[in-house]
Amino acid sequence: MTALAYTRTGAGAPLVLLHGIGSSRHAWEPVIPALRGQFDVIAVDLPGFGDSGPLPAEVEPRPAALAAAVAGLLGDLGITAPHVAGNSLGGWVALELAGIRPVASLALLSPAGLWRGNMPQYDRATLGASRWFARHGGWLLSRLVSCRLGRALVLGQTHGRPFHITPGYARTAIRALGTCPGFGATMKATMRPYRSGPPIGAPVRVAFGSRDLVLLRHQARRLDELPPGTRRETLPRCGHVPMADDPAAVAAFIAAASARGLPDEEARGRLVPGTRAA
Repeated sequence: MTALAYTRTGAGAPLVLLHGIGSSRHAWEPVIPALRGQFDVIAVDLPGFGDSGPLPAEVEPRPAALAAAVAGLLGDLGITAPHVAGNSLGGWVALELAGIRPVASLALLSPAGLWRGNMPQYDRATLGASRWFARHGGWLLSRLVSCRLGRALVLGQTHGRPFHITPGYARTAIRALGTCPGFGATMKATMRPYRSGPPIGAPVRVAFGSRDLVLLRHQARRLDELPPGTRRETLPRCGHVPMADDPAAVAAFIAAASARGLPDEEARGRLVPGTRAA
């Protein structure tokens, strides 16, 4: 089984954070300070990304296989029913994870896989181009993001407020995209869309950024595949990767997702990031 790298901090109910394709657990760093006051936060590098090695060569890295690897890690950690938040590919993996083991809630941020048919050519082309530039010109991109205009040019498609992103965060994102060994195989394995499986009993909340230029509304948001009762929201002025655009809004979204189904008094305490229920 592939050993997965992860970062763990905080105290409270377990919360697993899953990143998107070409990213790493570091994408969640802007929101972790607001979450660790009420959650035991576990940010995971999916197989083939960040510091996690890829799945064995004979295993196709479909989201279901990535979810099985995450389930193995949770078993090793003794975590039975965590809250789960996933961005992009991580949202798809979160749905697959909920289909094979208990979860307490799902918070989906611009989840991938909701294509109308196979992955749109637009996404294949733009993600492939971003990967090529990060892999072959990462040194140049890392210099460009030193200035605000450079960050807008490099991260303008994935982030809704690139001027608010720090140069360090931008360089980490570029490095993750340029060096991850699992990008190509995972892209190929995610061409077919997500299909709902066994019923998911946990509450589900989904949000897309109002400035998401990766998953376009008319071709990659087939929300009817999500579980019945899924709550739908929009994150104003956020892009496809909203964690650095508006950390407070993302943390509040995750806290609200975890609060569904709890007693009213406890739920009210969880709606504010960083607070605990009495």
